[in-house]
Amino acid sequence: MQDILTQIWGRAQEHRDEIISGLRDYIAAQEGGEPAVQAMFRRNAEALGCAVEASTYNPAEVILVEEFANGATINPKPRTSVVAHLKGVGSGRSLILFAHPDSEAFRADSGWKQDPLKGEIVDGKLYGWGVADDLSGVAAGLQAIALLNSLGLRPLGDVLVASTPSKRHARGVSHVLQHGLSADAVVYLHPAESGVGMKEIKGFTSGQIEFRIEIEGQAPPTTEPHQTAFAHKGVNAIEKAILLVQALRTLDEERASAVRHPALQDEVGRSTNLMVSFIQAGNADRLSRGADRCTLGAAIAFPPFEKLENVRSEIETAIERVTANDPWLATHPPKILWDAGVAGAEVPVDHDLVKAAASSINMICGFEPWINPMHTGSDIRNPMVQKNIPTIGLGPLCGSLTQNGATDEWVDSEDHVRFVATTAMIIAKWCGLAISGPAST
Repeated sequence: MQDILTQIWGRAQEHRDEIISGLRDYIAAQEGGEPAVQAMFRRNAEALGCAVEASTYNPAEVILVEEFANGATINPKPRTSVVAHLKGVGSGRSLILFAHPDSEAFRADSGWKQDPLKGEIVDGKLYGWGVADDLSGVAAGLQAIALLNSLGLRPLGDVLVASTPSKRHARGVSHVLQHGLSADAVVYLHPAESGVGMKEIKGFTSGQIEFRIEIEGQAPPTTEPHQTAFAHKGVNAIEKAILLVQALRTLDEERASAVRHPALQDEVGRSTNLMVSFIQAGNADRLSRGADRCTLGAAIAFPPFEKLENVRSEIETAIERVTANDPWLATHPPKILWDAGVAGAEVPVDHDLVKAAASSINMICGFEPWINPMHTGSDIRNPMVQKNIPTIGLGPLCGSLTQNGATDEWVDSEDHVRFVATTAMIIAKWCGLAISGPAST
């Protein structure tokens, strides 16, 4: 096996230009949007001898497991997931590789310094619209199979490569899991947003809830355009909102003392955080008018062992306690709007899948990766929560993600090649390999 693994890395270096060219093809396809990317994925999969199945679905109809979302956050537009199935030639363990083909909507006038559709390489950075989010991952799964094929190697266990929409609650991987997709393990192929590239393995994701609170006040009883002199006769919604902010801060501190996970404590010294991130009230152009409405926005992150509903209940209780003790709020209770929430998940650090990934990265990159516990709400949670399938994620160094409002999104070109070789090695170690002739279904 060691000799075969060495051959995989050597072949990846030999095929470096072909691998980069294949990624550039996906970048160019972005001009046609997600359908064009999916069509290319299907053609490439079929060329490798994979059986391919596409399924169209409505994201609003996907069953939510340890997850919720306000209907307004879900785009009900039909989406398509594509799954390529390479049947194993023996009785090895099966593996799903998945990535997402949807990026931010392409804008020709995006202000990029590099051409967003050419995949230009400057100082080792390969630029392209959506290349880091997540065309590198979409390309890598099939490129890993192509690498094994070029050596006349076939996995003993089945390998399923899925290109599934993800952004804005598209839930593509949940859709295919709920319609029969299953395996012994899953790898999420996605460049590392944390800025460390292949030095990390995603094997841990905290849960997260995003919510808003609407607070009602009352304008002073006057027809005067300037209400300041009458302020004591009204109810300032901002002042009532401050009471709620204080309650959330108290809850946050209580949870910080009571809720602890070793991985999070070691990394940042805290296992849960509640952050008030938005406030809207009044009129910036009419500062002498009272605020009779106020909206707070907040998010809370929590470790995998906590249940989604339990965390939500704690927030409700904290708000109810303040409401009951304030005469105005007691008769005009604030309204909590639950925008979205997901539970966390983790895979044991000593799991065979983690070991296979870590040893592959070490062999290719020359360093020992670690499990980064600071990815909140990562898609690695879906196979674990949906079907209890151990799942990790990994990917190349990247930066300037369009989804973060940046321009000139990139991945490290050589890291993408290492990414492909690492994925091929994980297939080899997890599924097993056999020397075979040309690929067939």
